[in-house]
Amino acid sequence: MVTAPKPASWTYSEAYVAEDTVLANARARAEEVGVAPIGSGGGAALRFLASVLDARAVVEIGTGTGVSGLWLLRGMRPDGVLTSVDTEAEHQRLARETFTEGGIPAQRSRLIPGAALEVLPRLTDGHYDIVFCDGDKQEYPEYLAEALRLLRPGGVVVFDNALWHDRVADPAQRDPDTIAIRELCRVVGEHESLVPVLLPVGDGLLAAKKVWLPEG
Repeated sequence: MVTAPKPASWTYSEAYVAEDTVLANARARAEEVGVAPIGSGGGAALRFLASVLDARAVVEIGTGTGVSGLWLLRGMRPDGVLTSVDTEAEHQRLARETFTEGGIPAQRSRLIPGAALEVLPRLTDGHYDIVFCDGDKQEYPEYLAEALRLLRPGGVVVFDNALWHDRVADPAQRDPDTIAIRELCRVVGEHESLVPVLLPVGDGLLAAKKVWLPEG
């Protein structure tokens, strides 16, 4: 029987891959504008996935101030391009500051202001290695549908806040955000073309690989 880690172990694992001054500055910007970025453990997981996949093209929903974007860019190929969507142009301006401070060439990021469900349909089918979702929680199921179209076979979709402050695992919690994330977890877990994993890092990271299925 596996026992849950003690808080000290969880804290140790979250801080195992240390963040530098650039990420600390990005987090300070996020606090100033009221943005909750991915935790350090989740960020390290994103970098790891981008590196393992040798990612050249990544979509991010929810730019924030560039914390998750910088983690992704640091794991991607040197010629990889991050396409990031956010409704707040000011947040994207701050993210550009983060990327510049982190030594990321301007041509490696494409920041698109707008609503995700309006922007994503304009992106190329089957072109992306990773789709990372950290936007409107009630739109998560719709992000999944877009991600399945955007990802190449072998690509990975990732959702932050998959445990949603310990609410998803509690059946008594029935607010709209929790219900949407819980439904997403069910659909991903049952989807025949996805190989899923739910990682208890940060506030929960749900990842799933898109497998190739021959057309019937």
